[in-house]
Amino acid sequence: MPRTRLLWILPIVAAVLFVVSSTADARTMSAPSSGFSTELTIGTHGAVFTMTNAPTGNAVWAYLIGPGGSLIPAGHFATHGKGTGASLADSGSLALTADHQYLLVVNAGSNTITVFHVNSAARDGPLLSFVTAIGSHGTLPVSIAVHGPLVYVLNAGTSLVPGNIFGFYLADHGLLFPLPGSSRSLSTSGSTAPAQIAFDPLEPVLVVTEKNTSVLDSYTVNFWGYASNPTVTASNGATPYGFAFGHDGTLIVSDAASGALTSYAVAQSGTLTVTTPATPDGQTAACWVATVDGGRYAFTTNAHSDTISTYGVGPGGALTLLAGIAATTGPADTDMAVGGHGHFLFVYDAGAGEIQEFGIGSGAGLTLQYDVFGLPATAEGLVAF
Repeated sequence: MPRTRLLWILPIVAAVLFVVSSTADARTMSAPSSGFSTELTIGTHGAVFTMTNAPTGNAVWAYLIGPGGSLIPAGHFATHGKGTGASLADSGSLALTADHQYLLVVNAGSNTITVFHVNSAARDGPLLSFVTAIGSHGTLPVSIAVHGPLVYVLNAGTSLVPGNIFGFYLADHGLLFPLPGSSRSLSTSGSTAPAQIAFDPLEPVLVVTEKNTSVLDSYTVNFWGYASNPTVTASNGATPYGFAFGHDGTLIVSDAASGALTSYAVAQSGTLTVTTPATPDGQTAACWVATVDGGRYAFTTNAHSDTISTYGVGPGGALTLLAGIAATTGPADTDMAVGGHGHFLFVYDAGAGEIQEFGIGSGAGLTLQYDVFGLPATAEGLVAF
């Protein structure tokens, strides 16, 4: 039976017409001065982005990936929102569209989302141009999911305010329009400490991990971009945190308290079924996950061991630990991103204020190549292409 997954990413025309008049909370500006003038723009090698998460004013720090993987500073860009100055304990606080034209960033301290245009190689000047900042329709946004023109944000909430997810439509020129009535709850109105939201690449399903409750929330998404109420699945391992998807759409989740990865099959109905139970890597605090080689290998950062582990992802999402210590990092390795068209793994070491770049070899072997130091102590998140 042919899949219908393409239908749900079609433009949501009726919703957009409804919300055009309700975007008074959106702020649109011309590109701000970044304090950095350069002729460097995106070439064939890609770019890397992180954010300061500073409470006085959030900003994106950008780097171009040069020949051989060299990292070239490409400017600091104000988000026109605020961070929290403290770890968000999340994954996915920055997100790129599939065509790399737009960068979306959470401003957890001001409950907003910022959109930047990523400028092409044909243009001299700043790498990023500010487009808009808009309310997240919740409290403490920590993670963003993008699929075609559809965007969902995960609002973590607080001990007094429940968390939720909320949908948006990313229109031409990077304008972000709320989908009215798209707010959906998490597993409970209590404090769930959610970590990440993302779309399954093969099914019309959104997934959210909750650390405090050790559950996974899955939402089916309809033709118009609206998510269902959550299907709540108990995590196979303790403290589900970050996740990524394997080559066949398998969901691969880190279990921070178990020091392990678990894989799940995702059905169109949103049902999650364990494929490989929690598989320990022999390290401590497996928290972030990235996949390479079309999803045939998975990496996890072990934030309390200062290491990266590598797993093979076989048919049906079967996980095999290939190396408990595939690489040693700086202190408190957290966020990861694959960039340079799949040739490099970038890791943010929160305890050192640095980004490390590892070359990815055959069998997903890792070789340290470059370091970038001097990031703010409040820095958060990592995304690359």
